[in-house]
This record gives sequence, structure tokens and C-alpha cells, in this order.
Amino acid sequence: MKRDGAGLPLFDWQQPVVTVIVFPMVKRVGRIRDVAAKMLDKPTDRAATFYRDQVTDALLRSFARVGISEEKQDEQIGAFWLAVDAEMTRLTYRGSRPGGSAA
Repeated sequence: MKRDGAGLPLFDWQQPVVTVIVFPMVKRVGRIRDVAAKMLDKPTDRAATFYRDQVTDALLRSFARVGISEEKQDEQIGAFWLAVDAEMTRLTYRGSRPGGSAA
């Protein structure tokens, strides 16, 4: 009796080709709001820059772990920080009314 494994699907199996589809960082509203609020709470520009670097490093590690190309990583991180900046602006001017508050 010969046991060479011929014809067994286990030995013919190949890794399937997959494409990772990234959930757009700009759509992660909860994360954007959280980071924006924390950035505004930092007492100095140096602390805010340090926090920004920490967040960026964490995002880069998570993207690299799932195999996203550097081009897509840059695109996603840029969009994320633009959204954080817009949220910081919104939080800063929340409650202020154009033309004063006498109306």
C-alpha cells in the first residue's frame, strides 16, 4: 500500500489571495472626536505634539499589521488628521454665535 498523499486536498491547498479593505479613518467619528477632545485638553503644544505622534504610531502599527500599503496608510492618516483638525475647530467654536450672543 502506497501513501504518498497524492490526491489529498490537504496537500494541494494554497493560500487564497485576499484584498484588505480598510474602513475609512475619516468615518471613525468616535475615534476622531475622542482624539480631538484629548488634543484640546493638552496643556502645551509639546504635549499635543507628543500625543499626535503616539496616535500616528499606533495607527501605522495597526495598518502594517493587516498589510496595508504605505501609500494607503499615508492617505488614511492624512484624512484622519484633517478630520481631527475640523473636529477641534468645531469643539473650539461650539456655542459661539456669529455677530455676538445678544440675539
